[in-house]
Amino acid sequence: MAGTGAKETDVRRRRSDDPGREAARETATVPVAVAGSRIEAELIVGMLRSNGLRAVVSADDAGGLEPQLQIEGVRVLVPPSEEDSARQLLAAAPEDSP
Repeated sequence: MAGTGAKETDVRRRRSDDPGREAARETATVPVAVAGSRIEAELIVGMLRSNGLRAVVSADDAGGLEPQLQIEGVRVLVPPSEEDSARQLLAAAPEDSP
């Protein structure tokens, strides 16, 4: 049974070094902004993408066919590894003036 501990350690090491686990972490997303409409969210995504970040729009509005369902906002999502960069870009973006 002395060899069993070594096997368990090897399995744990392989799991932590598994590139699939890293890829799975990167498919998770975090919200960095909530926009009032899909159009506004798409503009934010465009700004983030033009700065080299990966970003997507998430809305529960039947694919844009039911815009009235956007009442709770439209989320802009990025991978966790890019959250800080996205928040910095959003903070530096100029506010709309009336």
